[in-house]
Amino acid sequence: MSRRDERDIHSAPSSASGTHGASLLSPLLWPLAATLAFQSAALSIMTPRAADRREPPPAPDWPTPHRITLELQTMRLRDFSRRPEGPPALICAPLALHGASVADFASGHSLVETLLDAGLARVLVTDWRSATPDLRHLTIDNHLAELNVAVDDCGAPVDLIGLCQGGWLALLYAARFPHKVRRLVIAGAPVDIRAGASALSRLVDDLPLAAFEETVRAGGGRLIGARAREAWPTLTPSRIATDVLQAPAALDEGALRGLLDRFATWDAATIDLPGPYYLQVVQWLFKENRIARGTFVTLGRAVNLRDVRCPAYLLAARDDQIVAPEQLLAAVRLLGTPAHAIETAVEPGEHLSLFLGAGTLRGRWRRIARWLRDDQLEPGSKAA
Repeated sequence: MSRRDERDIHSAPSSASGTHGASLLSPLLWPLAATLAFQSAALSIMTPRAADRREPPPAPDWPTPHRITLELQTMRLRDFSRRPEGPPALICAPLALHGASVADFASGHSLVETLLDAGLARVLVTDWRSATPDLRHLTIDNHLAELNVAVDDCGAPVDLIGLCQGGWLALLYAARFPHKVRRLVIAGAPVDIRAGASALSRLVDDLPLAAFEETVRAGGGRLIGARAREAWPTLTPSRIATDVLQAPAALDEGALRGLLDRFATWDAATIDLPGPYYLQVVQWLFKENRIARGTFVTLGRAVNLRDVRCPAYLLAARDDQIVAPEQLLAAVRLLGTPAHAIETAVEPGEHLSLFLGAGTLRGRWRRIARWLRDDQLEPGSKAA
């Protein structure tokens, strides 16, 4: 038994034990377990509960110094910039079940910190709001329209970095407003659902649309994040530490405990999604595969990925059960960007390790930062 396994048995943090203390599932059985768990939980999340009306747990803090520059209906725009010069790097955070602080989780596990330390002067993040009852009617178009406001506020053209469910949103934006995106990075985002299968895409295929509509009805017009989170298999502290956070084996007990407690806080602070937005994602993106088919209409116009001609970087996780690497890498043949201007990478690890993994951030994301900077350098100079 490894030293880390012994820690997990004898000293797992108490705040994480309830959320992440389930027995470790074999990686080969995880897709099946995820589907079975969701199908079972789907029956329970269709029924409203008094617990859904409780105050949500506190959201995790953002460790990197910043200021809020915009307060919009769908988001806060957080500006972490250290200097005013250079093109803005705008991180389009996931709009899924967890908050945008996945982009700035903790020192050593922060994409924001990594990009700044790698030399990017201007880094901003879309901090999507949880849907209150007043926001239950919002759609994908509402979020894209306010993303457009954020881009204009940053100063187009921007380097747009889309993470997970924020990745396809960034891709739609780049196709709809190609002149406003200088370079595009998409990490762990589904683009062509039929190019590969994941636990998530199988799950959506296996359930009728009516089941998703019922979850929205039960949530009063919203998808209640805390209820949906119950449908997913839990992770042991060992999986979180090694496969997600990629924490060094030599990390001391107190630091490891702090990271796992922080992860438990982040994981518990789910957000609620507007019903129309959520159902559009289920039907248009997953069931009908409209982005890849060129039939996705947003802000009054059908989106054609051939309109994306800027340099692009596609980053996938080898063991991702949420987004199969093939679902993202299919974008190579769909974009209008010349092949020589598209970079691709598949990193070892799971879905969340793309954004939280210390090794992935220290290695791949620093290279991505250099890629973003390479045409900003003075003639004759070389990226560090």
